[in-house]
Amino acid sequence: MPPAVRGSVSAAFTHTPVPRRIIVAISDASGAVYGARLLQVLRDTPGIESHLIVSGAGWRSIENELDMDRDFIEDMADQVHDMDDLDTPLASSSLGCSGMVIAPCSTATLAALAHGLADNLLTCTADAMLRERRRLVLMVRESPLHLTHLRNMLSVTEMGGIICPPVPAFCLHPQTVGDIVNHSVAHLLDLLDVPHNLTPRAGDLELAEAA
Repeated sequence: MPPAVRGSVSAAFTHTPVPRRIIVAISDASGAVYGARLLQVLRDTPGIESHLIVSGAGWRSIENELDMDRDFIEDMADQVHDMDDLDTPLASSSLGCSGMVIAPCSTATLAALAHGLADNLLTCTADAMLRERRRLVLMVRESPLHLTHLRNMLSVTEMGGIICPPVPAFCLHPQTVGDIVNHSVAHLLDLLDVPHNLTPRAGDLELAEAA
């Protein structure tokens, strides 16, 4: 094979590892700690590139519930996107993101997705995830729920989304609020196929007790 052809073939098969891109969105519901903790874990996980979208009310929840400023949260993400920027490649999913989590997810955001309404970057990106059959996880944070909420959950589930409310696991004997948060965030990471050691597995606990 001539040198020029050899070089072209070699260049064509050169592989550069691409990080997994995961979107974290924080919407208007209470529970901003879940999104913040997820960002923190993703930041410390090799091979992950995190993209952050926060609604206006989401920023207020971060300030009121966590006493954290905007810069502190944004510094945990690899890229931060403005809610009104519909020109970013994120909106069309051309970045090739492998998964998206909305934590917390308000019932208003849930309703928008259930009815195909995409009028800001958060809902537009989530809608694109559903259209392309990519992993979309909604940590819906509301109680009690009326019939419309339940129907919206069913609609999003039928479209391929995953509804994952933050439900404490008292069988793990949590000692702090952080333990409870970690358990719910661990569920999100499992659904994204991201390795972690936030919480022990039930099987591990049984083995430890039997030892």
